[in-house]
Amino acid sequence: MGGWRGRLHEIIFEADTPAGRFFDLVLIVLIVASVIAVMLESVASINARYGAVLRATEWAFTIIFTIEYILRLICVVRPARYAMSFFGIVDVLAILPTYLSIFFPGGQALISIRALRLLRIFRVLKLAHHMSEAAVLIDALRNSRRKLTVFMLSVLTLVTILGSCVYLIEGPTHGFTSIPRSVYWAVVTLTTVGYGDIAPQTTLGQAVATIVMILGYAFIAVPTGIVSVELGNVSRRQRVTTTACPHCMAHGHEPDAVYCKFCGGRL
Repeated sequence: MGGWRGRLHEIIFEADTPAGRFFDLVLIVLIVASVIAVMLESVASINARYGAVLRATEWAFTIIFTIEYILRLICVVRPARYAMSFFGIVDVLAILPTYLSIFFPGGQALISIRALRLLRIFRVLKLAHHMSEAAVLIDALRNSRRKLTVFMLSVLTLVTILGSCVYLIEGPTHGFTSIPRSVYWAVVTLTTVGYGDIAPQTTLGQAVATIVMILGYAFIAVPTGIVSVELGNVSRRQRVTTTACPHCMAHGHEPDAVYCKFCGGRL
């Protein structure tokens, strides 16, 4: 892709050039500022005093993000593909609630408007689109998904067994009224959260609780180690640029790549 569309694509979707880095930096600032504005609007005292300013600010952010979304669709070869992608949907969620609020102007629709405005917090997801480190983390999680799945299944099996055991030991008399509630206690204890809303009272039950708490420290370390190893592997393998294919929107190309290794399109 050449001409002004190619230049626009380079600025918006890539971060290897000064213009691309500046574009990402400005967008990150705008996204953070818009999320802060949404949070401030939810504070009653601030909204009562600065509600008009916050609403005007929200419309300004919405217009800016709308223009950005349109430019993204213009500079890609397949706009529909980007529109249906994860970040394309996030872009829509970032701007749609403000426009929808126009059609719910009455006071009786205040609850609906608040529900729609909550979706604006999805703008924080747009941050990942402008941080190359997010790609490293996503790759590490993707590569470790099978190990994490096996680990989670093991944990679910363990808490089911432990919950059933404590249910038999303690019973409804001490608050363990069912196996699901006992499993809930096992999860809270194994994760070292310890709400304290339900606790074993018998000596044998407390002994089981002690074992569960000790196991909790070991189980917390397992997923951390799995992801840490994959992060190291991804970091060693990553020798790629932030160039995004204008055809399939894929990232992860070699610095000297001319064609996309995923779809074969020219970069």
